[in-house]
Amino acid sequence: MRRLDNTINTSMPFDDIYLEYYQRCFLFAKSYLQDEMLSKDIASEAMITLWTTMKTEEVKNVCSFLMTVVKNQALNHLRNEHLRMEARESILADELYELDFRIASLDSSDPNRLFSEEIVEIVNRTLGELPEKTRKAFMMSRYQNKSVKEIAGLLDVTVKGADYHIGKALQALRKSLKDYLSSFLFF
Repeated sequence: MRRLDNTINTSMPFDDIYLEYYQRCFLFAKSYLQDEMLSKDIASEAMITLWTTMKTEEVKNVCSFLMTVVKNQALNHLRNEHLRMEARESILADELYELDFRIASLDSSDPNRLFSEEIVEIVNRTLGELPEKTRKAFMMSRYQNKSVKEIAGLLDVTVKGADYHIGKALQALRKSLKDYLSSFLFF
């Protein structure tokens, strides 16, 4: 039941309107959206909008009305899609920047130097927390290569006392470096 003037009598059954205009709406939307399901949804929404409008007012040019509704809905969708793509692009750019930074950082890092600096810091902190005689005994033994007998004489303790202080320092260091001791097996 085609009408040349595209004017619809409000008494015309919606089925006839649907049969005459739905396919045009669908094809128009699909030509811009290139998405069949979305185009069907928009064509259906346009038909519902037409039907709702016809209940309250006369629609002079049905084809023009429907194409305008389809155009506006398709434009809204495309604009929203454009915004989503810009946001994704921005997020991707940020992620690429972060990835480049991590690659450059990893590429320029020397794991052995970082590892040894961390260990030196832990050793110094642990030694700083020890009692003075224990710290001095350990430092003389390990950094100045003094014998236990020499250390005993310099600290005015027995040889057994000097040995005790060195052992106490080693025990504290083992405890502080427990997470790193297993790593030494790999090096």
